[in-house]
Amino acid sequence: MSRNLARFDPLTELSNLQKQLFGDGWTAPLLRGARLPAMDVWTEDDAKLTVEAHLPDFEQSDISIDLDDDALVIQAERHEKEEDKKKRYVVRETSSSVYRRIALPEQADTDHITADFDHGVLTVTVPFKAVAAPKRIKIGTNGAAEGAAAA
Repeated sequence: MSRNLARFDPLTELSNLQKQLFGDGWTAPLLRGARLPAMDVWTEDDAKLTVEAHLPDFEQSDISIDLDDDALVIQAERHEKEEDKKKRYVVRETSSSVYRRIALPEQADTDHITADFDHGVLTVTVPFKAVAAPKRIKIGTNGAAEGAAAA
């Protein structure tokens, strides 16, 4: 009876699931042509947060940046419509869109966020508010405190 039992290997199951979703599965033809834009988020010297989104197929007018409940929302949407009566189709439409929501830290200075779009690269800079440095408290002994009070 033990010959009919198959051992469960979670890593093999994970690998099979990955193949089904991203390759050798039914979605592979759908995802092979899709290019997801690269987006990098980093901080510099605890002074600012920088978001860099590579959007080569979009124009500046296709992109919107919003602030929603202390989160930065970047959206890009492009629609193309082509009509050609000589070909077999009358109207050919394509569209692509990008959506990204990035939670901002508490010290983000949302009043001074800047954005720049240059050669298909969107750069959003979120400066941080100055945070008060922690105050150090001296630790003394009763004898030192009395001597300091007498002097």
